[in-house]
Amino acid sequence: MPRLHRYTQLDVFTATATQGNPLAVVHDADDLSSEQMAAFARWTNLSETTFLLQPTDPAADYRVRIFTPGGELPFAGHPTLGSCRAWLAADGLPRQPGQVVQQCGIGLVTVRREGQRLAFAAPPCLRGEVEPGLLAEVVAALGLQPDEVIAAQWLENGPKWLGIHVRSAERVRALMPDHGLLKHLAKVGVVAPQAAGADTQFEVRGFVSPLGVNEDPVTGSLNAGLAQWLIGSGAAPDHYVAAQGTAMGRAGRVHVQREGDTIWIGGDVAACISGTVTL
Repeated sequence: MPRLHRYTQLDVFTATATQGNPLAVVHDADDLSSEQMAAFARWTNLSETTFLLQPTDPAADYRVRIFTPGGELPFAGHPTLGSCRAWLAADGLPRQPGQVVQQCGIGLVTVRREGQRLAFAAPPCLRGEVEPGLLAEVVAALGLQPDEVIAAQWLENGPKWLGIHVRSAERVRALMPDHGLLKHLAKVGVVAPQAAGADTQFEVRGFVSPLGVNEDPVTGSLNAGLAQWLIGSGAAPDHYVAAQGTAMGRAGRVHVQREGDTIWIGGDVAACISGTVTL
């Protein structure tokens, strides 16, 4: 028999609803099958929909499964922050004050409170060189010229991104990719430094055509991988703010901070919709 589930919709990486990346959260979802979760994620047609479950790891506060319209992800950043906020708002009590431990496909992810903001500890990121032929195809599909690219690297922290470092933030905002081509190539993240005087240090865009969504408004996993790459190579400082979603009419802000060996990816979360859903 279908039953009512608590349902929350939030906007992540913004303090102002409608300016970030929306997330749908279904609470107490242990009775739902994978097929039901996938079907509901296709129906919401958001970049991600999450389902909160009882943890199976005794160190975790809750477990989450993350679905795009195209399938399940082992980890994603904006669903981590949004799911954590939804869990806390539903009277979730973390085992350790000020810190929440999320269980997901890649294992345990720590989320901490920074005032009203939440931040997750970036999971380990596998990095690798990009095949020259594939890179040339992706660059062409983005509409870039080869000399506009500073560097490229594979970034894998659950999702696998092809990260491309470009010279101009203005150029990044103006990109109009051929998503028909990108769909068969890779999930692509593009980053560039802002012009002097901007209120953020980098502009980011995330193209996820292979998952059934052309562009993700604001992307935590991508920003985590980019931060580990750029900070590690000396191309970014230990603390910065990245803008994402500008080209989509959003104003996402991703707060990055390195503390020792850990990079924290933070953002505000705005509540939008609260109710129930029958599944």
